[in-house]
Amino acid sequence: MCTVRIYSLVNTMGNVFTFANQKGGVGKTTTATNLGACLAEIGHSVLLVDFDSQGNLSSSVGADREGPGIYQVLSGEKRISDVVQETSQAGLSVVTGGSDLTGANVELVNESKREFFLREAVSSARGDYDYIFVDSPPSLGLLTLNALVAADNCIIPLQTEYFALEGLTQLLQNIKRVQTGFNRDLELFGILFTMYDSRTRLANDVVQEVIGYFGKRVFRTIIPRNIRLSEAPSHGIPVNQYDPTCVGTRSYQKLAEEVVQRVTATTTR
Repeated sequence: MCTVRIYSLVNTMGNVFTFANQKGGVGKTTTATNLGACLAEIGHSVLLVDFDSQGNLSSSVGADREGPGIYQVLSGEKRISDVVQETSQAGLSVVTGGSDLTGANVELVNESKREFFLREAVSSARGDYDYIFVDSPPSLGLLTLNALVAADNCIIPLQTEYFALEGLTQLLQNIKRVQTGFNRDLELFGILFTMYDSRTRLANDVVQEVIGYFGKRVFRTIIPRNIRLSEAPSHGIPVNQYDPTCVGTRSYQKLAEEVVQRVTATTTR
């Protein structure tokens, strides 16, 4: 696997985190939504940016997908402050995505500096939030490239299965290319195990292999399979509001604490 830089934050205010993995169904949207909600729950201001044409993050927090969203910001019709929606979780806001991003993927191809559109779009919001979370699509196309170029940090949700390791190698190669050619400040903030089933030998083997290679870049918190995490999006609320005591909620609350600890550790060096 290629070598990418580990996290080295200067401060938390307005730092952009992209959740990336070209595989679908690995927990990118679930993690962006619920980590954001749990950070907001402990007093941080968080902006979620839905950068996926499926719009699942928007639905997960009950946002209105009929109005303007990130596409209108990319196209120059709106400023990001014009399209921010509040959610049911105090401190958690969202900019919606949806099917019009499919068009953006095509429209950007012939634009100059096409890799920097999202970076320009979110730049004015940096001073208004502690964290800006970008949920990228399950691909390594132009939208994901924009999401990585816009980011200060990348979090990789990784399902504990065999083929996840093959996808991880490819993703890390792309992060390295972005660091070299477009965004020298991009850092790998951490790798997060999701949908973990401790009863299977394969899941445990994947965990041990990834930890053996990446060490401290792997989050200590592991997100288990949990039915409440799957049910919460259908109600349009994060899991901490849907079931405050379930294992899914407790896991993301623990992850939020770990993220804050990592940020605090890097700012006090």
